Amino acid sequence: MIPRLRPSLDSREILALAGRQPDAVPLFERAFAQTFGCAHGVAFPYGRSGLWALLKSLDLSDAEVILPAYTCSTVAHAVVLSGNVPCFVDIDLSDYNMALDDVERSITAKTRVIIATHLFGYPLNLDHLRAIVRDAEARWRQKIWIVQDCAHSFDARWKGASVCAAPDVALFGLNISKTITSIFGGMITTNNPDIDRRLRSVRDGCFTARPAIGSLERGLYLLAALAAFTPSVYGVVHWLANHTPALDRLTRSYHLDERIHFPPDYLRLLTPLEARVGLVQLRKYADIVDHRRATAAYYDSHLQHVLGLTPPPLVDGATYSHYTVRVQDRPFWLTRLARAGVELGQVIDYVVPRWPAYRRYADRAFPKSIVAMREVMNLPVHTGVDVRERERIVDALRRSAAEFAAGSLRDATQQPTI
Repeated sequence: MIPRLRPSLDSREILALAGRQPDAVPLFERAFAQTFGCAHGVAFPYGRSGLWALLKSLDLSDAEVILPAYTCSTVAHAVVLSGNVPCFVDIDLSDYNMALDDVERSITAKTRVIIATHLFGYPLNLDHLRAIVRDAEARWRQKIWIVQDCAHSFDARWKGASVCAAPDVALFGLNISKTITSIFGGMITTNNPDIDRRLRSVRDGCFTARPAIGSLERGLYLLAALAAFTPSVYGVVHWLANHTPALDRLTRSYHLDERIHFPPDYLRLLTPLEARVGLVQLRKYADIVDHRRATAAYYDSHLQHVLGLTPPPLVDGATYSHYTVRVQDRPFWLTRLARAGVELGQVIDYVVPRWPAYRRYADRAFPKSIVAMREVMNLPVHTGVDVRERERIVDALRRSAAEFAAGSLRDATQQPTI
C-alpha cells in the first residue's frame, strides 16, 4: 500500500532544490542536533546506514542486540549486516513499545546494545529501562549501550524530557514518509563527544560522495512525490499500487523487504540537496507535531466507544507519527473505509522474526506482536487533515462499526443449533 504523503511539503522545499549551499550537510547536522536538544548530529544516507555505522564504531562483533519483534525490518537488517546478533522481544499492546520485562529476561553476557524503539511516537518508559540496564551492567561488568530509535518519535517526551536527548545515542530516519524528511536520509544524535568522533571516523572511512546524477535523482523523486500525492492524482496512484502490478516493484521492495540486505547506495553520503530540504523541514517541525497532537486528541475524544475499535492511548509527550487503532477483521474495515474515501495505512504488517531469514533468531513466541501485525491500522494525522476531514473520518468509522456489528450479529444468529 502506498501511504499518502504528509502535505507538510510545499514550495519552500521546491525552492530548496534549486538553491546552492555546499556546506548544507554540516549546517543540517548542527541545526538538527540543536532542534532536538543534542550536542552532536551525524548525517547518513538512510537511518539503517547510520545504525550500521554506529555498531561498527562501537567495535561490536557477534554481540547480542535487543530489539522489538514488531519494528521496521531495516533495524534488524542493520544489526545482522554489521556482524551482530538480533535478540527479539515482544511488545506491550498498551503503547506498542517493547515489553521491558522481556528485555530484562533477555539480557545475557553477550548483550551489548538495546534498541529502545519509541514506536508510533509513544515514549518508552525510560526510567524502567535505565534501571534494567544499570542492574545488568553491574551484573555483567560491561557497558550496555542504549540506542533511542526515534524514527517515529523524534522529540517525544518521557516525563517532560526528550527521549532523543537520553543516553546514549538517538537514531532517526528521514525518508519521505517520516514526520519530517530530507527526501531520504538519516541522522544520529548524541551528547557523547567520543561517539560523535567514532561515528565520523567510520563515515569518513567507509562512505563516499554520491555522484551528481544521484543528487538529481533525489530532487526528481521529491518532485514526483509532490505531484503523485496531490489530491487530484493520489487516487490514481493508490489504485495502481493496490489493484495492478504497475507499482508493485517499488512498493514491495521498499515496504516488504524480507531479505536481509541494504540498498546498493547505503554507503553513499547524504547530499547537500537533501540537507537543504531537511533544513526547511526542521523549521516546520513544531507546527507539524502540534497538528498531529491536536488530531490525535480529537480522535481520542470521539472514538472511545466505537464498537469493534480499540483506540490507542493518549499519552503525554507522544508525537503521533501514526494514530493507531486495532480492529478485528481488518480487511472489512479497510474496504468499507476506502469506499468512503478515507485514507488508512498499515505501517508494520509483519513480525520480523517470523520471516524465514530471521527464524534462526526466534527462540520464543511473540503473541502481542502478532496481534498488532494483524489488527493495527492507522488513521491520518498529517497536516492535510483539517477539522472537517476529522469529522468525516470519525463519521465513516462509526458507520463502518455499525455495519460490522450488524454483520457479526447476523453471523451469530445464522449459526446452526445443535
